[in-house]
Amino acid sequence: MKIHEYQAKELFATYGIPVDRSIVCRSVEDAVKAYSQLDSQKVIVKAQVHTGGRGKAGGVKLANGEVELRKHAAAILGMDIKGFIVDRILVGQAINIEKEYYVSYVVDRKSKSTILMLSKEGGMDIEEVARTSPEKIHRFVIDPSIGVPDYLAREAAFKLFDDIKQVRQAAVIFQKLYKLFVATDASLAEINPLVLTKEGDIMAIDAKMTFDDNALFRHPKIAALNEPTEEEKKEQNAKSKGFSYVNLGGEIGCMVNGAGLAMATMDMIKLYGGNPANFLDIGGSSNPTKVIEAMKLLLSDQNVKVVMINIFGGITRCDDVAKGLLEAFKQFKTDIPVVIRLTGTNEKEGRAMLQGSGLYVAETMGEATEKAVSLT
Repeated sequence: MKIHEYQAKELFATYGIPVDRSIVCRSVEDAVKAYSQLDSQKVIVKAQVHTGGRGKAGGVKLANGEVELRKHAAAILGMDIKGFIVDRILVGQAINIEKEYYVSYVVDRKSKSTILMLSKEGGMDIEEVARTSPEKIHRFVIDPSIGVPDYLAREAAFKLFDDIKQVRQAAVIFQKLYKLFVATDASLAEINPLVLTKEGDIMAIDAKMTFDDNALFRHPKIAALNEPTEEEKKEQNAKSKGFSYVNLGGEIGCMVNGAGLAMATMDMIKLYGGNPANFLDIGGSSNPTKVIEAMKLLLSDQNVKVVMINIFGGITRCDDVAKGLLEAFKQFKTDIPVVIRLTGTNEKEGRAMLQGSGLYVAETMGEATEKAVSLT
């Protein structure tokens, strides 16, 4: 789960991490009021959306005075940034920046632990830095049994700073950020940029956090901040119906019983030159209602040109799946071709039921995949 920058900064502040003073606004008039409260000639206006690249898209502007503030606020509100419409902005005091740095804690699958990532190349896409200049990124694997003790925090800080006063400031920030990361079951806590001001202070002028969805039940206040996208809402709705669903953006909608078979089905589609639209595991139930709901979910995706259903009947009975499909197509009409492969328990009965239904029936996985790809 993602949260907005201003929400992450509020969490930072509760853990004593220094952040710039800023106010979230939902209209130009709100921005003007915030400007008077901040009592600063220059302010930064930043779009609040759940995506990166705001600056490149024109969603971050420096305003010198109320006239410029009004202009930038009006331009950014309503802006489309990578498919996200800006409905709020953050107006904050402009900071005298001397140097920018990158700091984050992230769960690393390779080391099976949290890692602290640091770079002197702050304010840039860290992925681009990693691709072009990997030597500029420093990584520290964090032992969960000891966390980030003083010596490790200072060692990390020395990678960014030479002045001992700045090292001490940064070390404390690293320790507080780790405490926040662990306490909130976060999967990412990022400061980009962490800045050194011309006055010699170190502070976070941007903040990004994502959280483990499976741990949100422990953090109701954080869970209340959730603003799911339309795709995320679809995934949550699927979960409530007993499905495992992930949108992948391709053209071939997949309905499969079993996670392993679903993965193999997506691999087969790629092998034959197609692109899976989703991962959808309907589980081991042979309930016809489940098949109906799954079909509705697949056909709600406008990118889907073909639906491929791959059922291995172990616990699931192929004739029940066939019955569910026939009932589904009585409830709604579609011009999208559907390819179905049934094998296992009652497969002959299931395939017999589908004869004359207008569905493309296959016996093997390869046959079904080849047909689905050709129909796209």
